[in-house]
Amino acid sequence: MLSAIVFLPLAGAIIAGFFGRQLGERGAEYLTTSFMMLALGLSLAAFSRFALGHGEPVTLTIFTWIDSGALEVAWKLRFDALTGVMLVVVNTVSALVHLYSIGYMAEDPHRPRFFAYLSLFTFAMLMLVTADNFLQMFFGWEGVGLASYLLIGFWYHKPEANAAAIKAFIVNRVGDFGFVLGIMGVFFAFGSLDFSTVFAAVPEQAGQTFEFLGMRLDVLDTICLLLFMGAMGKSAQVPLHTWLPDAMEGPTPVSALIHAATMVTAGVFLVCRCSPMFEFAPVALAVVTIVGATTAFFAATVGMFQNDIKRVIAYSTCSQLGYMFFACGVSAYEAAMFHLFTYAFFKALLFLGAGSVIHAMHHEQDMRHMGGLFRLIPMTWMMMLVGTFALTGVGIPLGVLSHELPNIGFAGFYSKDAIIESVYAAATDPGIYAFIAGIAAALMTSFYSWRLIFMTFHGPHHEDEETLTHVHESPPVMMIPLAVLAFGAAFAGMYFADDFIGHHRGEFWKGAIFVLEEHKALDLSHEVPTWVKLAPLAVMLTGLAIAWHFYLNNPGLPARMAERKGLLYTFIYRKWYFDELYDLIFVRPAYALARLFWRDGDGWLIDGFGPDGVAARVMDTTRRVVQLQSGYIYHYAFAMLIGIAALVTYFMAMGAQ
Repeated sequence: MLSAIVFLPLAGAIIAGFFGRQLGERGAEYLTTSFMMLALGLSLAAFSRFALGHGEPVTLTIFTWIDSGALEVAWKLRFDALTGVMLVVVNTVSALVHLYSIGYMAEDPHRPRFFAYLSLFTFAMLMLVTADNFLQMFFGWEGVGLASYLLIGFWYHKPEANAAAIKAFIVNRVGDFGFVLGIMGVFFAFGSLDFSTVFAAVPEQAGQTFEFLGMRLDVLDTICLLLFMGAMGKSAQVPLHTWLPDAMEGPTPVSALIHAATMVTAGVFLVCRCSPMFEFAPVALAVVTIVGATTAFFAATVGMFQNDIKRVIAYSTCSQLGYMFFACGVSAYEAAMFHLFTYAFFKALLFLGAGSVIHAMHHEQDMRHMGGLFRLIPMTWMMMLVGTFALTGVGIPLGVLSHELPNIGFAGFYSKDAIIESVYAAATDPGIYAFIAGIAAALMTSFYSWRLIFMTFHGPHHEDEETLTHVHESPPVMMIPLAVLAFGAAFAGMYFADDFIGHHRGEFWKGAIFVLEEHKALDLSHEVPTWVKLAPLAVMLTGLAIAWHFYLNNPGLPARMAERKGLLYTFIYRKWYFDELYDLIFVRPAYALARLFWRDGDGWLIDGFGPDGVAARVMDTTRRVVQLQSGYIYHYAFAMLIGIAALVTYFMAMGAQ
């Protein structure tokens, strides 16, 4: 049963990919979606067994993969509480995206290929989260990279989609280079790649050094930083974030699948899985905290001025992933996983809700061309509203009045607030930096989230009359996944808070996450001052008020501010000039080097002295010699007479000397 969770999506991908023509478009859709629904049902059972129940971790050996000298790697599937959480996250979103895509991609002629790619992506992600060793995890890691390339560039006739797919592939290769070095470092230091063997030997390596790049460095800090480099690429952390917004060029269901619950969360899962290593690597934890906090703040600033509805949500993705990482950086791994769990519901809901808007607007994505849609597509508006409540952390913190009173709110209210309180309770310099950045990002998150709602669904219409006449609600096959995700976005935090981050979390995780005794940020988060607990609510309301003033009370103000093109506005609107900086540092020199090798190296040197030089002269000489072979006897006789005359002349001249 457990192995079926992983291999059912693979079976669907193979059948739809190789036999899509025979199955037909409907057959491929229904087959892959049915397999995903079955995998989801099995995942819920596994979650109940390994996380909510009393089931002990299980490892299933499939076969021996590599046996070469000291390197022994078996293909194993690891099932524990951490895996159970990820199985529910991945398969819930993937199954609903499959169902949603039946309606969203109804007019696309290549649906079997699309559904095969979706299932292949899901299989790769499941291989990643069930891996029992670093090399198997890397297989899934690269598999999601390949599948994301195929999905982002699915509409290959669009140059923007091809460019976005290539960009995602290349930027992730940078991070993956560090991940590969980290895996090599693990094998060098521990002599094994199996998680259980490596994690058991970590205390012995604490404080040990080795030589790397000509320097004596701490073993665990170096390995963890290299592994985190891979996480930065997959999870779009600064400065390896630039691929994620451009990936919006793919179909909207792809955005929901890749950027809501699967590929981008792989980095967070990696850090949590390797918590036994990171706990003994204080420098690496500090770097994780600082990078996560910086990303949360940076992405929130950029999201404030984006006009593409999908790009706003994409930058929100970067920001929320930053929250998860700086939670890991202060050893609040459980809070990070809780936010990953709740985030999967409301982020997928927002992406698919945006897809419903785009579907209604005949593929229009610019929010400046929308407005007043809540009367025309009220169900989509309600679903997006629930997602916004969850993302911005709407809730009532009754617990500040009395510990006996429960907090009441949407999913993000529980998970994001727990992270903010944990980094404050950590009382470290990186933790305080993360707290300040997290509060600022929460303010901006509220602003751009409500800005999206107001620009899209409220205010006057900005659509042309012809478009308005065709605006309609999405079909049930698209609305049902939205309703399921909305339910999770509303109640997942309330229902699972005690299991993930409460006093009974030890019974829930059952050792799948390791935290040193002295790292008590999550425990102390329940005792932070009242103003810390109220700060997220205060900034959420402030962001809402600012968005209301700018886009409902005084809707002409944003346009006037944009026309002035101030330095700060331009800097943020141009995304802190990261793309321009990378273009200057990497792209242009690469083009210049390529032109040098092409024009001077290949053109002047190789072609000039080769095909256009010596070879050309030989061909010219041969062509002229061949022309002498005319086939006429008198030509040959004349050539013989000339030759004889030349010889006679030569001997006469030599004799005269």
